[in-house]
Amino acid sequence: MQSIPYKLSEFFILFVLIPVSFAVTFPIWIKMVLGVLGFLYVIVVLLRVEKVKFRISKNLDWSSFFKRILLQLAGIAALTTIYMWFVDKTNLFVVLLNKPILWIIILFVYSFFSVYPQELIYRTFYFKRYQNLFKDQYLFMFLNASVFSLAHLFFGNGLVIILTFVGGLLFAFTFKKTTSTLMVSVEHAIYGSWLFTVGMGSMLGFPS
Repeated sequence: MQSIPYKLSEFFILFVLIPVSFAVTFPIWIKMVLGVLGFLYVIVVLLRVEKVKFRISKNLDWSSFFKRILLQLAGIAALTTIYMWFVDKTNLFVVLLNKPILWIIILFVYSFFSVYPQELIYRTFYFKRYQNLFKDQYLFMFLNASVFSLAHLFFGNGLVIILTFVGGLLFAFTFKKTTSTLMVSVEHAIYGSWLFTVGMGSMLGFPS
């Protein structure tokens, strides 16, 4: 399971074939089975093959992390608010203003049951399995952002692809710097929660 041909085949199936197949019309239960099996495979490989230990490091620099994230969030918030104001004003903060309880519930469920699994797959697993195959780390992170955006192809929305690609670059940078699944999950949850809050949730599959 550590040979280059095996890893390349694994990469193609997990990060290209399965995500692209989700954009094709076939029974939802089959897609769910494929998704669950793929996730279970990732967990087994991380634990049994890569010997990853899931524990929280005591040496994480949370102060610098939040300073950078909040600065980036300010830019994201400004751009997305302007976009919603001019393109889709009726949905600007629509859930927060009209269904605050739903807003709180969705943010909780999203952060714990969507973000963390995504980061296990697209950062922890991806970096652990394939980083030594690339000499150019910028190309490696660019590819990470590309396959992350590909995972959102089934939404059928060009803006979603752009947003998730940019997000993928940010998350790849964070994980490269910190090697912390927790930190990158927090970052992912903050940006995703903001998009839902500002009113862009419907195109990303959030209930509204």
